[in-house]
Amino acid sequence: MIANTLPKSLQDNPRLDQWITILPGGGVMLRVGKVEIGQGITTALAQIAAEELDIAPGRLVVTAGDTAAAPDEGTTTGSMSVEMSGGAVRLVCAEVRGLFLAAAAGRLERSVSGLSVRDGAVMAGAVATGLNYWNLAGAVPLAREATGAVSVKPQSAHRLVGTDMPRRDLALKLSGGGFLHDMVLPGMAHARVLHPPLIGARLEAVDAAVIERAGASVFQHGNFAAVLAGSAAVAEAALAVARPVWSGGAAIGPVMEEAGWLVGREAIHSHFGVAGEASPGDRIRAVYTRPYISHGTLGPSVAIAEFDGARLVIWSHSQGPYPLRRHVAALTGLAETAITVRHAQGAGCYGHNGADDAALEAALLALHHPGRPIRVLWTRADEFAQEPVGTAMSVEIAAALDAAGRPVDWTATIWSAPHVGRMFAANLLPFQALPEPPAAVAMVDPAPEGGGGASRNSVPIYDVGPCRVDVHLVQRPPVRTSALRGLGALPNVFAIESFLDELAERAGVDPVEYRLSILSDARARRVLVAAAEMARWARRGPAGTGAGLGIGLGRYKNKSAFAAVAVALEVDTEVRLRRIWCSVDAGLAINPDGIRNQVEGGIIQAASMTLKEQVRLGSEGIASRSWAEYPILRFSEIPPIETVLLDAGDEPPLGVGECTMGPTAAAIGNAVAHALGARIRDMPFTRERIAAALLAGG
Repeated sequence: MIANTLPKSLQDNPRLDQWITILPGGGVMLRVGKVEIGQGITTALAQIAAEELDIAPGRLVVTAGDTAAAPDEGTTTGSMSVEMSGGAVRLVCAEVRGLFLAAAAGRLERSVSGLSVRDGAVMAGAVATGLNYWNLAGAVPLAREATGAVSVKPQSAHRLVGTDMPRRDLALKLSGGGFLHDMVLPGMAHARVLHPPLIGARLEAVDAAVIERAGASVFQHGNFAAVLAGSAAVAEAALAVARPVWSGGAAIGPVMEEAGWLVGREAIHSHFGVAGEASPGDRIRAVYTRPYISHGTLGPSVAIAEFDGARLVIWSHSQGPYPLRRHVAALTGLAETAITVRHAQGAGCYGHNGADDAALEAALLALHHPGRPIRVLWTRADEFAQEPVGTAMSVEIAAALDAAGRPVDWTATIWSAPHVGRMFAANLLPFQALPEPPAAVAMVDPAPEGGGGASRNSVPIYDVGPCRVDVHLVQRPPVRTSALRGLGALPNVFAIESFLDELAERAGVDPVEYRLSILSDARARRVLVAAAEMARWARRGPAGTGAGLGIGLGRYKNKSAFAAVAVALEVDTEVRLRRIWCSVDAGLAINPDGIRNQVEGGIIQAASMTLKEQVRLGSEGIASRSWAEYPILRFSEIPPIETVLLDAGDEPPLGVGECTMGPTAAAIGNAVAHALGARIRDMPFTRERIAAALLAGG
């Protein structure tokens, strides 16, 4: 195999011993750079490794996201872990198995073709040879580069891949542990950071005397200040009485919280797709929007850091331990080689929440308090008010139609703030708080060929004729923005699929039939038809009765998993979900149970965003700082969900973590339009918007 055809993770970390270590006593260590953020990836990667090594999964010890002990695989994002890390693990483990079989063949003076491995033991047919991974380990050095030339197992030989496997991390979590929030180190100090209310606000004063009377101390470095105490309770009490005085900052207000505010602002413009202007003639246009969205992390961000005078160790639930280490080096002045970042699991975030900020804050405090572990815990209000949020987006679609009402020319115009802020130091709170903060830089989204940011899933998977996308990336939004699950995929798929329903209605054609008439991709067609059949689409009633059935289709990033979602709901003053059906083509399914967990979790999260969620702004920054002000979907509001994974085992595995987000939002939007006989194009679907749609329709 040519080196540049290997998965990028293996190109970047080519040595076998960066991934696999044969442990004394019958164990094997798997080292990966991708981290567990609730998606079950360490279970799936262990499943792949155990399959290719021919060992019981229980023999595997997984080290994930430790900069001192695991390969650098960048950031865990974009539903790429199985595709990239899984592809690397599969090739590495197949090659390791091949090396051990070759060594055993040499010892036994037999042909490799007559040997196999059973739970780490080398077998000659059904007879054990007495050789195994552990007594051969000294004769098989793994300090060599992978070649990628050893064949991986065909699907027909799989014993583990393709079967349901329990999550490795859940037992401890369900018993009340397993999270970084539970970690306690001897002598640990508890810190609470005094965060600015507005971007650019400066700290004028902090009442050190009242903090000391509360039993804590205060640390200040430029615009960064924190209270420290020997217990979490004292730190909380000191934070409550700290009374910091702030001045300045960018003025914001409620008018800026809607996506429409972005339109026409100063922006970086990019264009892709076909060159030239849109075809002349009548064009159908519609605009769809999403507001700013919080990550809604169930556990606020936390980090622990300890500096011994020479080495700084940080425990963080960041999605990118290696990128975080680079930021810590830039913030503290320490060499990267003097810093270790160890991933410890948090409560999930699916995007860039406050984890990196909290880790940098802990690092800064630990550097100035050597010899004592420092724990920084954000409050719930901190998480809502300070984390970078998912950006608002406005998506206008314009299409020219043929005589049958089908699109023959397509243009999408997108207004958005940047979607990926973690890579820019100037976008991280501790850097902004330095006495001399780094200058602001133009933030850019991933290129379309890398999945895109605002442009993600903006090109339809349908046959719509020449397609062009114009993206306006607004550099100065009123709040910090960064990655939220799916980036621009949810609003773009919501816009595309809503627009197609509107075109179908205009043409007088059933929405599923309309889609099939412009959809040539066989896998996408199969997924769409499966979801429609599950939902008994043929029995769909008339519009305007208060009961709706809608459908949405997408292929995440136009290259990962296919998903179609159908939603049945009722609407009067609010939307009540009644049932959801989902069909998915994920290629080779590593852990079907894990895939179902992911796609159904995405459905629930997208439903919550579509129906309820919106960051509210006020004169002192983000105003929605509690669950009362930022409602999410409740357990009692989640309907039955039926998921079917379509057999595609002869295809490569595809990323699934975000594939249902856009189709779910679209299916809800289309079902609401069917129920009301009127379209709502702006999320969330509040009572006010339902009433406005009914008035406009009436």
